[in-house]
Amino acid sequence: MATSLSKLLTRSKAHSHRCSTSHSLQRQFWSRHFSAVADSSFSTSAALGSQTIPPAPTQDNKRGSKWTQLLLFLPGAITFGLGSWQIVRREEKIKTLEYQQQRLKMEPMKLNAEHPPDKNLDALEFRRVSCKGVFDEQKSIYLGPRSRSISGVTENGYYVITPLLPIPGDLDSMQSPILVNRGWVPRSWRDKSQESSESDSVTNESTIAKPLSIEQSSWWKFWSKTPVITKEQVSTVKPVEVVGVIRGGENPSIFVPANDPSTGQWFYVDVPAMARAIGLPEDTIYVEDVHEDIDRSRPYPVPKDINTLIRSKVMPQDHLNYCITWYSLSAAVTFMAYKRLKPKSARR
Repeated sequence: MATSLSKLLTRSKAHSHRCSTSHSLQRQFWSRHFSAVADSSFSTSAALGSQTIPPAPTQDNKRGSKWTQLLLFLPGAITFGLGSWQIVRREEKIKTLEYQQQRLKMEPMKLNAEHPPDKNLDALEFRRVSCKGVFDEQKSIYLGPRSRSISGVTENGYYVITPLLPIPGDLDSMQSPILVNRGWVPRSWRDKSQESSESDSVTNESTIAKPLSIEQSSWWKFWSKTPVITKEQVSTVKPVEVVGVIRGGENPSIFVPANDPSTGQWFYVDVPAMARAIGLPEDTIYVEDVHEDIDRSRPYPVPKDINTLIRSKVMPQDHLNYCITWYSLSAAVTFMAYKRLKPKSARR
């Protein structure tokens, strides 16, 4: 009996030991399985969190991005302003040309003792005038070189500007000298004029030297030094009548050389400097000859065409072309800026 009881106890202990061992193995398996699942889920959630949740931008970055977006539209605003400015310039140019045309249609005003010229040169510009006087050929100024196209052939030459002096004792003549742009002359005209002026200067020096020697022997001729225009000289003077337009000086571009009065090189019209170079007051009136009656025996100088006086370097049509160009450029750069800032999702 005792032996059977001991066998039963031994069997029960062995069975309980096997059960405890299997339960521990099951607990270890499930604990390992749950830990692996937990680790994988944690890593997946961390990866997804790093991809889908970006860091919140700061306030400074938001302000910087707004200014960058505004700067993209700045070229479009600038070009739009330039196009609008060309419209304003076009309207101003149209009014200026209309004013000049109205002035040129007026009857010529005679500059004589009854109608002396106004000292306000701005009020006289583009006013047609009729002047009677005598040209002083020896003090002519050659402006240029200026080209002229005749039947498709271009020839270089100059504009000749000569002082027109009043006639003593003539009430129909001017009362003060003026500068007259007589028109275009070929290059050979200037060369001949320089040769004749050099020969005249040599003749004058020889004639002046003789009276000086007489003065040394005849003291009573000391009072005859001052030149006097005699009646015989007045009768030999050939008066001319110039019909022209009062103009102002020119505004040269940066590519035009500077005038050199000492060497007689004139590249643009500077009325005060020209008047000072030939001994006239700086407020001398400058007139461009537009007289159409040309002496066929003396084809030069060729007066200016009156229609060329109402032309400008930039005409209203040019301003319109510039306006279209600026507006087109403004539309292009503004569209590019809009496409750059458009969201990618909306593009798709």
